[in-house]
Amino acid sequence: MKLSARNILKGKVKKVTTGAVNSEAVISLPGGTDVVSIITKSSAKTLGLKKGKAVYAVIKASNVMIGVD
Repeated sequence: MKLSARNILKGKVKKVTTGAVNSEAVISLPGGTDVVSIITKSSAKTLGLKKGKAVYAVIKASNVMIGVD
């Protein structure tokens, strides 16, 4: 797999919560950090997402916002 995204994080699916249209996938990275992704229910099914499956979180963004109190 080759992608143009620079941030490709390997992890394992910790939990998948399926809704009416979308699914929320929690990916556990080495070291214990979690990344959460909202994808379509159809995509989650096509990818065969389930707890323990090895996956990649691919992040490509032109902006990263920072907020403070």
